[in-house]
Amino acid sequence: MNSTETVTYRPADRLGLQRVIGQPGLLPQQAEKVDPSLPIARDELLIEVESLNIDSASFHQISEACEGDVRRIETHIQDLVSRRGKQHNPVTGSGGMLIGRVTQVGPEFPVDEKPVQVGDRIASLVSLSLTPLQIRRIRKVHPSIDRVDVEGHAILFASGLFARLPSDITDTVALAALDVAGAPAQTRKLVQANDTVVVIGGGGKSGVLCLYEAKRKSGVRTLAIDFSPHSLARLRSLAFVDEVIQADARNAVDIMEKVKVATGGKMADLVINVANLPETEMGSILACRQKGIVYLFSMATSFTRAALGAEGVGADVDLRIGNGYTEGHADLTLDLLRESPALRELFEKTYS
Repeated sequence: MNSTETVTYRPADRLGLQRVIGQPGLLPQQAEKVDPSLPIARDELLIEVESLNIDSASFHQISEACEGDVRRIETHIQDLVSRRGKQHNPVTGSGGMLIGRVTQVGPEFPVDEKPVQVGDRIASLVSLSLTPLQIRRIRKVHPSIDRVDVEGHAILFASGLFARLPSDITDTVALAALDVAGAPAQTRKLVQANDTVVVIGGGGKSGVLCLYEAKRKSGVRTLAIDFSPHSLARLRSLAFVDEVIQADARNAVDIMEKVKVATGGKMADLVINVANLPETEMGSILACRQKGIVYLFSMATSFTRAALGAEGVGADVDLRIGNGYTEGHADLTLDLLRESPALRELFEKTYS
């Protein structure tokens, strides 16, 4: 750009409210549609996007709707983003995250609080369900790991969170881990010494991270529940998983009975639900002891079903919403991969 040219920006807007189309007063995540067009605002970042990591529940739903056909999945995602200006699945309500390179930093972006400069490669730590996104082309869909390689741009608000991609961990592995960084970070807060911890959906990336983090506490016993033979075999190979249970997470009575046997009737002190299927709330609740904690991290969760279901069976359990953010969650999660050779090998084998 010639030094005499003036760069034009939209006014600063920390929450991105000016990006909402036709629904004044709504936040971008609540809005049906947002505006991903340029120029950026004075306090926004412009990112050239390389890959999207679609939320597991969302990708599962899209894949089922498209009968697993990759071409149809491509078209579905392209149409969804074109229509809404963001990757926001209207069925699951969830999005995912992205990696890309910063190409423009607004002059009022809070760089003192969030150091960043043009050329940095970053992973967003806010949901794609609120991130303005424009896809020029989908390069490749990776159905087995919920990733979509794209050409396009995204906009991060001043309130948005991100992490610089580490130099010692491959991009795809970092993307997979950071996508679910809230789960192991919240697990660290919730697990107490000598707890019995049940992880429903334990064979997925968030599940194994939670199991490893839980096992770091003294005297903790970890039980992983999953259904597919592949996931079960993966779990049985991990030394930090004490017991593996095969069950359909939607079959609440079966979950309850198998956890009862595994715990000698005591049930779990903490149940962590990271399953990517709907209607798994009651299995989580029935697996938990009275006064225990049920942490519902899955974006497929219906909190109406959970609250009314717990009431219906007289379960006095502490229901926790799966907040995807807690302070330091990105560094914590990447450090788990650095600390555990088994965990890192699993992620590199699965997500590289």
